[in-house]
Amino acid sequence: METNDVVKAMAALAQASRLEIFRALVVAGTEGMTPSALSDALGVAPNTLSFHLKELTNAGLVAQERAGRHLIYRAQFERMNALMGYLTENCCQGQACLPTQTTSCAC
Repeated sequence: METNDVVKAMAALAQASRLEIFRALVVAGTEGMTPSALSDALGVAPNTLSFHLKELTNAGLVAQERAGRHLIYRAQFERMNALMGYLTENCCQGQACLPTQTTSCAC
């Protein structure tokens, strides 16, 4: 992933509503969600939602598909994974990043 693409994706996610929308689409998986379902689930006004979906789409994090009379939005998992890969590519120069935990995580 190119640096400019990373900056564009990070800028799109650097807004609370857009991050929430993207996370909802990630949870929805490959099935995606319609704008009305997103609006209902997140309590975001339709015109505001449209603006945020446009920004996420322009960043390549979300794709839109027409299914009959409906639009379906889906997270672009390949792009998301590329972004995560870019951010962690040279993590800790190949060394363990965190000391070994003696307690287990409850999550």
